[in-house]
Amino acid sequence: MADSSTEAVYDIFQSMEYGPPATSSSATAQAWLDHHSRSLGFFIDGKFVRPADRKTCSQADSKGNIVCSTACAEEDDISQCASSAVKGHKAWSGLTCYQRAKGLLRLVSVLGQHGQCVSELCELCEASCSASTLVRLLQYYSSWAQLRDTLITNWTPLGVVAVVASDDCSFYSLMLKALPALAMGNSVTVVPGRSTAAPALLLAQLFTGAGLPAGALNVLTGSDMTLGAKVAQNSSISYVTYCGNKQDGVMLCKATAGMGVPVSVSPCVGASCPFILFESADIDSAVEEVIETAFKKNKEVHWVLCVQESVLDSVVDRLRLRMAGMKCVVMPSDADRLLLDAAVQEAQQQGATLVQSCAAPPSGALYPPTVLCGAAPSSPCVVSPAPGPLLPLMTFRSNTEAVTLGNHTPHGQAASIWTEDLTLALEVAKSLSVGSVWVNSRPLSDPCLPASGHKDSGTCTDGGQEGLYQFLRLSSSSPPLPRSSPVSMDYSKFGTGASPAIIPDGSDSASSPQSYLQFVGGKACKSVSGCNVAVQSPGGGGVMAYYPDGGRKDVRNAVESAIKVQPGWMKKSPSARAQSLYSLAKGLEAKRREIAASINIQTGLPMDQSDKEVELSITRLSVWAAYCDKVQGGSLPMPQSGSALSLPEALGIVGIVLPDKNPLLSMVTLLGAAIATGNAVIMVPSQKHPLPVLAFIQVLQYSDLPAGLVNVVTGSRDQLTAALANHSVIKAIWYWGSAEGCQYLQHTCTSPLKTLRLSCQKDKEGNGGKDWTRSHSSLLEETWRNAVQWKSVWIPTA
Repeated sequence: MADSSTEAVYDIFQSMEYGPPATSSSATAQAWLDHHSRSLGFFIDGKFVRPADRKTCSQADSKGNIVCSTACAEEDDISQCASSAVKGHKAWSGLTCYQRAKGLLRLVSVLGQHGQCVSELCELCEASCSASTLVRLLQYYSSWAQLRDTLITNWTPLGVVAVVASDDCSFYSLMLKALPALAMGNSVTVVPGRSTAAPALLLAQLFTGAGLPAGALNVLTGSDMTLGAKVAQNSSISYVTYCGNKQDGVMLCKATAGMGVPVSVSPCVGASCPFILFESADIDSAVEEVIETAFKKNKEVHWVLCVQESVLDSVVDRLRLRMAGMKCVVMPSDADRLLLDAAVQEAQQQGATLVQSCAAPPSGALYPPTVLCGAAPSSPCVVSPAPGPLLPLMTFRSNTEAVTLGNHTPHGQAASIWTEDLTLALEVAKSLSVGSVWVNSRPLSDPCLPASGHKDSGTCTDGGQEGLYQFLRLSSSSPPLPRSSPVSMDYSKFGTGASPAIIPDGSDSASSPQSYLQFVGGKACKSVSGCNVAVQSPGGGGVMAYYPDGGRKDVRNAVESAIKVQPGWMKKSPSARAQSLYSLAKGLEAKRREIAASINIQTGLPMDQSDKEVELSITRLSVWAAYCDKVQGGSLPMPQSGSALSLPEALGIVGIVLPDKNPLLSMVTLLGAAIATGNAVIMVPSQKHPLPVLAFIQVLQYSDLPAGLVNVVTGSRDQLTAALANHSVIKAIWYWGSAEGCQYLQHTCTSPLKTLRLSCQKDKEGNGGKDWTRSHSSLLEETWRNAVQWKSVWIPTA
């Protein structure tokens, strides 16, 4: 830094050079690293383990200096860690809620003593996270540890949770996964990226020193994402959750497909987020915030500035003034500089103009803060921006066009809206397909705000009470996926085999078995292929009926119908949706005898039991109708001034491959949850027991549900599963079927990401362990939560 004894204050402010880090914290962090000889091992069973023959990876700071090295775990280390985690879970979950909460609160005082050391280590490793942020996380989740059995009844911890992070993930994002898992009574095995490895090891040591049972928190380090897959392969792991960039998340999903372990992904790094500036905004404040947000060091997301045309000139003038004199930013590597140069050149060829703080150096890993005015929405710098200090700027005329621009990218992580018109802000916030919205504010984070990754930005909810359920399961249910080894399969050929007993459509004689139709776009219709599939009698006594052999084109037609109607259905009032569901239940009551007979014929159940299933189905539809306007999120208490809203939203279009057991009751349970929350549905009936669902089509035909909201496509389960998985518009798939089908979905549903609810059907149970006849509220709550994604809206005040 400039010598303040010889330079005037004016000169110092003109140079704006960084001052030295605090001496005490720097010495503390360096002393901790020196104590470990700057060679860190693993943290297993409450202590550091450093095998002598392990490969190592080096971690460098922003100047290229080596901070420390970390060991790369091998199979023996993973097995040792898994055994420790199982023992740790037994000890940790055996404590009372009060004891767990007290243990987490004790960590707050420990962080108070060592917070500067943690912050300095995060800064050295470029995984910035302040001690106050970690304290807030601990305070919030310690209170949920206390309240788990009071407010979250009938749920139990999963067991051992693996938290995996990419090399570019922030320490805050990692802890936002690990701490709620601990609070709910799980033991946690952290597999950090390179930047978060040293802080994670330090924090694990501090946690254990504060009284956390040995094995409750373990840390394994490695060289790449393959370690996460190896950890997931261990049979003691109950759940894997990932945070970081999408590429590594996709790799993890593909590598763990077929292992029988659920995997959730939160790609919090690299997303494009809209910064929308309306003409009614405080332009000076907005420009100041967008500069601070878009060009800050170690940003996780890329921002796209969307400006209303009427104030474009004013905004650009203020950007030029504010950016004047800003220094060049150090790029991570020369390769990133080349990518940035190529992106800027391509944008200029498409008509964009540059606003830069200074001229770009001809070479080297330095680049000035740059605004690309007039960037095209299809430009790579908007859709998939290169790393670096780049801010694309696009314009819009109307409010509707602003929403269209905001929803243009495949990502749906966050947005910032600037306007002094609160009504406009809330309308735009609800219309944007993102998980977090800040109104007249820079991006702020707090663990009380639930946020789901919309579109291609995640498959789970983090934060708030809603984010806790990914680490819990119903006390009365068994894991839906049995642990297994992946099956060797050709994913390109899954579902290409012919359906059994296919015959050409054309038998219309009175003596022929009944021919059913599928239901697409509000109409009963034949399949595009024109072929039928025979339904065999339960005892093998011959053909009972025929149904269409649907395929990819039928799924395409169903999706096209659903796209047209789902946005309008989602915007309907909850009471209007409830009335439609009550009407559906009334229609089922009118067809009670015919549908009970179809259950009797198809499954062989006695008529009284078949009638009882219809009765339960009518009741279940009525329950979902009552649910429509009862659970709608609300306002959240904020640690800072302002208000925050938590809003459950529809997923979009949901594909459901229905279970074999209780074919009618399971269908209405899943269908009711999906449409009650605003989704459109494409259902594939059970290939073993399709008749009850096909008979239900008569009820759908005469209901007042919008045409295209509910579609029933019949045919081979594997073929239709592949069609659902490969359609980019379908957001979620709920699947009951074979282990091969589960593996195929886990491997395939990664581009774009789809939310999966998978159950491997067993021959004896036929339902993946779920009892559909149970009317317990926790079953309905679990199904309801699977049908929504969460959005948080933060509205700060002065």
